[in-house]
Amino acid sequence: MPARMTKRVARISRLGYGFAMLGLATALTGCGYHTAGAAAHVPANVRTLAVPVFKTNVQQFHTEVALTDATIREMNTRTRYRVIHSDDADASDAMLTGTVLTESIAPLTYDPNTGSTSSYLVQITAKIVLTARDGKVLYRNDKLSFREQYQSTQDLSAFIQEDGAAVRRLSRDLASEIVADLLNSF
Repeated sequence: MPARMTKRVARISRLGYGFAMLGLATALTGCGYHTAGAAAHVPANVRTLAVPVFKTNVQQFHTEVALTDATIREMNTRTRYRVIHSDDADASDAMLTGTVLTESIAPLTYDPNTGSTSSYLVQITAKIVLTARDGKVLYRNDKLSFREQYQSTQDLSAFIQEDGAAVRRLSRDLASEIVADLLNSF
Protein backbone atom coordinates (compact mmCIF):
# COMPACT_ATOMS: atom_id res chain seq x y z
CA MET A 1 0.00 0.00 0.00
CA PRO A 2 1.48 3.37 -0.95
CA ALA A 3 2.49 5.76 1.84
CA ARG A 4 -0.04 8.32 0.61
CA MET A 5 -2.85 5.79 0.96
CA THR A 6 -1.70 4.82 4.48
CA LYS A 7 -1.77 8.45 5.62
CA ARG A 8 -5.27 8.85 4.19
CA VAL A 9 -6.53 5.72 6.01
CA ALA A 10 -4.94 6.94 9.26
CA ARG A 11 -6.54 10.37 8.85
CA ILE A 12 -9.97 8.83 8.18
CA SER A 13 -9.50 6.53 11.16
CA ARG A 14 -8.64 9.49 13.45
CA LEU A 15 -11.56 11.44 12.05
CA GLY A 16 -13.92 8.51 12.72
CA TYR A 17 -12.57 8.20 16.26
CA GLY A 18 -13.09 11.93 16.80
CA PHE A 19 -16.70 11.73 15.63
CA ALA A 20 -17.29 8.70 17.84
CA MET A 21 -15.96 10.58 20.89
CA LEU A 22 -18.04 13.64 20.01
CA GLY A 23 -21.12 11.43 19.71
CA LEU A 24 -20.39 9.79 23.07
CA ALA A 25 -19.90 13.16 24.78
CA THR A 26 -23.16 14.42 23.29
CA ALA A 27 -25.02 11.31 24.39
CA LEU A 28 -23.69 11.49 27.94
CA THR A 29 -24.57 15.14 28.40
CA GLY A 30 -27.92 14.74 26.67
CA CYS A 31 -29.07 11.86 28.86
CA GLY A 32 -28.50 13.75 32.12
CA TYR A 33 -25.31 11.97 33.15
CA HIS A 34 -24.11 13.19 36.50
CA THR A 35 -21.69 12.12 39.21
CA ALA A 36 -22.73 9.58 41.81
CA GLY A 37 -24.47 11.01 44.86
CA ALA A 38 -25.46 14.23 43.11
CA ALA A 39 -29.18 14.63 42.64
CA ALA A 40 -30.42 15.77 39.26
CA HIS A 41 -33.09 17.96 40.89
CA VAL A 42 -30.85 19.55 43.50
CA PRO A 43 -28.67 22.59 42.72
CA ALA A 44 -24.94 22.27 43.38
CA ASN A 45 -25.06 24.80 46.24
CA VAL A 46 -27.33 22.55 48.33
CA ARG A 47 -25.27 20.72 50.93
CA THR A 48 -27.69 20.24 53.82
CA LEU A 49 -31.17 18.71 53.61
CA ALA A 50 -33.68 18.92 56.43
CA VAL A 51 -36.18 16.10 56.71
CA PRO A 52 -38.96 16.70 59.24
CA VAL A 53 -41.22 13.88 60.36
CA PHE A 54 -43.58 13.24 57.47
CA LYS A 55 -47.22 14.17 57.93
CA THR A 56 -49.97 11.61 57.71
CA ASN A 57 -53.55 11.46 56.54
CA VAL A 58 -54.06 7.88 57.71
CA GLN A 59 -55.23 6.23 60.92
CA GLN A 60 -52.42 3.66 61.14
CA PHE A 61 -49.91 4.26 63.89
CA HIS A 62 -46.32 5.39 63.15
CA THR A 63 -46.22 4.82 59.37
CA GLU A 64 -44.98 8.38 58.88
CA VAL A 65 -42.20 7.87 61.45
CA ALA A 66 -41.02 4.64 59.79
CA LEU A 67 -41.02 6.32 56.38
CA THR A 68 -39.17 9.41 57.65
CA ASP A 69 -36.50 7.32 59.39
CA ALA A 70 -36.04 5.10 56.33
CA THR A 71 -35.75 8.13 54.04
CA ILE A 72 -33.11 9.78 56.24
CA ARG A 73 -31.15 6.52 56.45
CA GLU A 74 -31.32 6.07 52.65
CA MET A 75 -30.28 9.70 52.01
CA ASN A 76 -27.30 9.32 54.37
CA THR A 77 -26.28 6.07 52.70
CA ARG A 78 -26.62 7.05 49.05
CA THR A 79 -25.97 10.79 48.83
CA ARG A 80 -23.26 13.30 49.65
CA TYR A 81 -25.72 15.58 51.48
CA ARG A 82 -25.70 16.26 55.18
CA VAL A 83 -29.17 15.18 56.24
CA ILE A 84 -30.69 16.51 59.43
CA HIS A 85 -33.88 15.42 61.14
CA SER A 86 -35.41 18.88 61.51
CA ASP A 87 -38.38 21.00 60.53
CA ASP A 88 -36.32 24.21 60.68
CA ALA A 89 -36.03 25.45 57.08
CA ASP A 90 -33.31 27.93 58.09
CA ALA A 91 -31.06 25.13 59.33
CA SER A 92 -30.68 23.66 55.84
CA ASP A 93 -30.29 24.53 52.18
CA ALA A 94 -33.39 22.53 51.20
CA MET A 95 -36.19 20.62 52.91
CA LEU A 96 -37.65 17.25 51.95
CA THR A 97 -41.22 16.95 53.19
CA GLY A 98 -43.61 14.09 52.85
CA THR A 99 -47.22 13.21 53.58
CA VAL A 100 -48.55 9.68 53.85
CA LEU A 101 -51.76 9.98 51.82
CA THR A 102 -53.12 6.45 52.00
CA GLU A 103 -52.29 3.19 53.66
CA SER A 104 -54.32 0.09 53.08
CA ILE A 105 -54.02 -3.44 54.35
CA ALA A 106 -56.06 -5.98 52.41
CA PRO A 107 -56.31 -9.77 52.59
CA LEU A 108 -54.51 -11.32 49.65
CA THR A 109 -54.69 -15.10 50.05
CA TYR A 110 -56.71 -17.43 52.23
CA ASP A 111 -55.90 -20.80 53.77
CA PRO A 112 -58.52 -23.17 52.32
CA ASN A 113 -58.31 -25.47 55.37
CA THR A 114 -58.97 -22.87 58.04
CA GLY A 115 -60.68 -20.17 56.00
CA SER A 116 -58.37 -17.58 57.56
CA THR A 117 -56.22 -15.07 55.75
CA SER A 118 -52.70 -16.36 55.07
CA SER A 119 -51.20 -13.22 53.50
CA TYR A 120 -51.96 -9.54 53.27
CA LEU A 121 -51.08 -6.73 50.89
CA VAL A 122 -49.98 -3.40 52.38
CA GLN A 123 -50.01 -0.36 50.10
CA ILE A 124 -48.76 3.13 50.94
CA THR A 125 -49.14 6.25 48.80
CA ALA A 126 -47.17 9.36 49.72
CA LYS A 127 -46.61 12.90 48.49
CA ILE A 128 -42.95 13.98 48.47
CA VAL A 129 -41.71 17.56 47.93
CA LEU A 130 -38.17 18.93 47.97
CA THR A 131 -38.13 22.71 48.45
CA ALA A 132 -35.13 25.06 48.37
CA ARG A 133 -34.65 27.58 51.15
CA ASP A 134 -36.00 30.32 48.83
CA GLY A 135 -39.27 28.38 48.37
CA LYS A 136 -38.55 27.04 44.89
CA VAL A 137 -39.84 23.48 44.42
CA LEU A 138 -36.93 21.33 43.25
CA TYR A 139 -38.75 17.99 43.16
CA ARG A 140 -42.34 16.88 43.57
CA ASN A 141 -44.11 13.52 43.36
CA ASP A 142 -47.74 13.70 44.46
CA LYS A 143 -48.55 9.99 44.18
CA LEU A 144 -45.52 7.85 45.00
CA SER A 145 -46.90 4.38 45.72
CA PHE A 146 -45.50 1.07 46.91
CA ARG A 147 -46.94 -2.34 47.79
CA GLU A 148 -45.62 -5.13 50.02
CA GLN A 149 -47.01 -8.58 50.71
CA TYR A 150 -46.57 -10.20 54.11
CA GLN A 151 -47.50 -13.54 55.58
CA SER A 152 -49.82 -13.98 58.52
CA THR A 153 -48.89 -16.38 61.30
CA GLN A 154 -51.13 -19.34 61.92
CA ASP A 155 -49.75 -19.91 65.43
CA LEU A 156 -52.20 -17.99 67.62
CA SER A 157 -50.12 -18.53 70.77
CA ALA A 158 -47.21 -16.71 69.11
CA PHE A 159 -49.34 -14.16 67.24
CA ILE A 160 -47.57 -10.88 66.64
CA GLN A 161 -49.06 -8.18 64.50
CA GLU A 162 -46.94 -8.49 61.34
CA ASP A 163 -48.17 -5.35 59.62
CA GLY A 164 -45.64 -3.22 61.55
CA ALA A 165 -42.76 -5.23 60.09
CA ALA A 166 -44.35 -5.04 56.64
CA VAL A 167 -44.72 -1.25 56.95
CA ARG A 168 -41.04 -0.95 57.94
CA ARG A 169 -40.00 -3.05 54.92
CA LEU A 170 -42.32 -1.05 52.71
CA SER A 171 -40.92 2.21 54.13
CA ARG A 172 -37.38 1.11 53.25
CA ASP A 173 -38.47 0.28 49.70
CA LEU A 174 -40.38 3.54 49.35
CA ALA A 175 -37.42 5.52 50.75
CA SER A 176 -35.14 3.81 48.25
CA GLU A 177 -37.49 4.85 45.45
CA ILE A 178 -37.62 8.46 46.72
CA VAL A 179 -33.83 8.74 46.79
CA ALA A 180 -33.42 6.96 43.45
CA ASP A 181 -35.90 9.34 41.83
CA LEU A 182 -34.09 12.36 43.30
CA LEU A 183 -30.71 11.07 42.13
CA ASN A 184 -31.57 9.61 38.76
CA SER A 185 -34.53 11.27 37.12
CA PHE A 186 -33.70 13.75 34.40
